[in-house]
Amino acid sequence: MEIKHVCILGAGTLGSRIGFQAALSGYWVKIYDIKEESFIISQKMISKIAKGLFAAETYSKDDIAAALNRLTYTLNDEEAVSDADIISESVTEDLALKQQVWSRMGQIAPEKTIFTTNTSYLLPSSLASFTGRPARFCAFHFHDVFYSKIVDIMPHPETDADLIPILDEFGKSLNQVPVLVKKENHGYLFNAMLLSFLGAAGKLLVNEVATIEDIDKSWMVNFHVPMGPFAILDSIGLDTAWHVTHQLPDANSKAFAALLKTYVDAGKLGEKSGEGFYRY
Repeated sequence: MEIKHVCILGAGTLGSRIGFQAALSGYWVKIYDIKEESFIISQKMISKIAKGLFAAETYSKDDIAAALNRLTYTLNDEEAVSDADIISESVTEDLALKQQVWSRMGQIAPEKTIFTTNTSYLLPSSLASFTGRPARFCAFHFHDVFYSKIVDIMPHPETDADLIPILDEFGKSLNQVPVLVKKENHGYLFNAMLLSFLGAAGKLLVNEVATIEDIDKSWMVNFHVPMGPFAILDSIGLDTAWHVTHQLPDANSKAFAALLKTYVDAGKLGEKSGEGFYRY
């Protein structure tokens, strides 16, 4: 099938980035959310990204203007999916909420629509049956989109095998590098490795072995990289990190989740809110 129309569920950090990249790649994009204020934040984020892409001479002003013309926002879910060839879901990392969303999409989306979830940690098999169309459902997980350009394709046992090459080509058209996760795995490939890394940093912090700044510096200086684990967590979003961490069974993860919750409750979600472990 030919993909022309893309629907993004969730106008958050990653949903906005996926939507903008899809629009830059020539697709017609609708971003759906339940809160109008989310659109204001999304537009500011996209404007900042656009300025960076223009400054880097990645896209011209005309390219960016044309992309923005192909991207619209809506609070109406039926309008959002009315002509969708593919849906990319990036709602909050909450199993019950995602199940509810997919149950609704199964009722209102066209028969042609491919269903994909951008979940960071949940397995697609925990969501597929709620769509009523499990064969049309697959995990299609993006990272940063503009800087970290991997997209994970992770089918569940009932995913139609014909979707895999379609998603592979779609991923490439979005200037991403698709990788196939042959067996369902929490955290895909990179996130599975990243979770261990961030968990180790969290353990050092909650056990008061060192400060946030010194833990980050230790990693940054040794690996010659601009960000340490806590700055990475700020970029991911501390709310997202908490949703993943608090579901893990071990005591160290529970302790780190409790610490993350104090930040989330204070509205310190990381980069997107202006403050997390660091101020932005």
